[in-house]
This record gives sequence, C-alpha cells and structure tokens, in this order.
Amino acid sequence: MERRNLYFFYRKEDKLIEYVEQLHQLAKEHQFTVVDDADKANIIVSIGGDGTFLQAVRKTNFRQDCLYVGISTTGALNLYCDFHADETDKMVEAMLHEKVEVRRYPIIEVKVDNNPSFYCLNECSIRSAIIKTLVLEVYIDDLHFETFRGDGMIISTPTGSTAYNKSVRGAVVDPLLPCMQVTELASLNTNQYRTLDSPFILSGTRKLTLRDVQDGNDFPTIGMDNEALSIRNVKQIDIKLSEKRIKTVKLKDNSFWEKVKRTFL
Repeated sequence: MERRNLYFFYRKEDKLIEYVEQLHQLAKEHQFTVVDDADKANIIVSIGGDGTFLQAVRKTNFRQDCLYVGISTTGALNLYCDFHADETDKMVEAMLHEKVEVRRYPIIEVKVDNNPSFYCLNECSIRSAIIKTLVLEVYIDDLHFETFRGDGMIISTPTGSTAYNKSVRGAVVDPLLPCMQVTELASLNTNQYRTLDSPFILSGTRKLTLRDVQDGNDFPTIGMDNEALSIRNVKQIDIKLSEKRIKTVKLKDNSFWEKVKRTFL
C-alpha cells in the first residue's frame, strides 16, 4: 500500500506552527494528504528532537502499521531524526527517489503487577523516589539472579543504549541485535547485598523480573522513556522484548553507527 497520509506531531509553538504550515504546502505539492487524526495516517512525522520523537511514538500508541519520520529542529541531527528542518528539499528528494530505508527498532514491554502492559522505545527506569535505597530481587526467567540494593535500574533497548544508559556507563548496542540491557544505578555491595556490579545484556527471548522488597520504600518512580508512570505500591515488574517493532525512515547514508560517531566522537 502506498503511504501518502501524513500526520505532523509537534509542540504548538509559533515558530513551529509557521514551519508546519510550510510542510503542509510542500506535502500537497507532491500529492501527499495531511490528516488531523493520527489514526488515519500511515506516516507520522515528528518535528522537534529525540524527546519529541519518543512522545510521538507513545502518544500514537506505538503504531505497527505506519512509518515514523523524525525532523530535527534542535540545530543538529538526532538519533531518531534523519532530517533537519532546514533541508526540506532533501526530504522531498529522499522520499520521492527512494533514498530512504525502513529500519525496525526493538521496543520493550513492561508489566507492573496486574496493570496493562506499556512499551518503551528507549528505556524503562526504576528509581527510588525518596532519599532511601531500593531493594529489588532480580530474576532472569525463573532464576533468582541477585539481590540489588541501590538507587535503581535502567532496562534499555539497543537504540536507548545511547541515552540514560550510556550516561551511567552502559554499553552502546547495535539495534540489529534484538536484546535489552540491564544497568545498575549506584548499587550497594556488601556481605548482605551482592550484585554483578556491571551492565549485562539479555537476549530477546529472556524475561526479566524485578520484585520490590517492601522495606519502607514501596513507591519507586518508574520511567517510560521520558514520562513517569504513576503506580503506587509496586510489587513486581516483568520486562521482556516485545514482538512489536517501530518502523522508522532513515537515509541510506546515515546508519546507527554514523549517528553515534556524529553525536559522541
């Protein structure tokens, strides 16, 4: 099916509103249809930075039947944004002359107690909401792996490995590997509490279970990418790689590792 229905996701700021009006006109000139309802779109265009892209994916419910396109307005290209706002001619040429490729990025599925599952494109983070350490029993599949005590944990996707995970010395992971990475936040290692004390990577077939030891710190903050989840009295968190994949448009000469080099080196 030819993808011709566009939906623009952006903050309603004067500068961006004016820019999006230009994109509307450009889309019409090239026989694209701009829709006001994201459910009717088969191309969802995020305008902003990586944070806006994450919001676009979340607010449109991690659609599996559409493409996500990122346009950066931050002065530089971002991990999820292959196009810059000043390069409208380049966007049109790439789309019309098939100079783009579709990439499928893994996401993780998170279930907290008996609540409905939610999804993360970057990471799920579990952190102490008060000045007190968390105690978590960590299971890989059905194996009790370790007892963690510290500030929290980050479970990241391969693309999310360059975000919060990297800032706490987690590894950068190629998104062609279907996996998730577990990284500790300030673990406390004593005779009573022992952890691996290094990031570790789980294959896409594994399930990670975190059980909160109820010791007076029963209200951890759970982050879904760049949003917080408001669930109290958390007892168990189950995390696995989802069967879903986010389909994004990337330029053929702009691989993940080219983006990593441009951003960090």
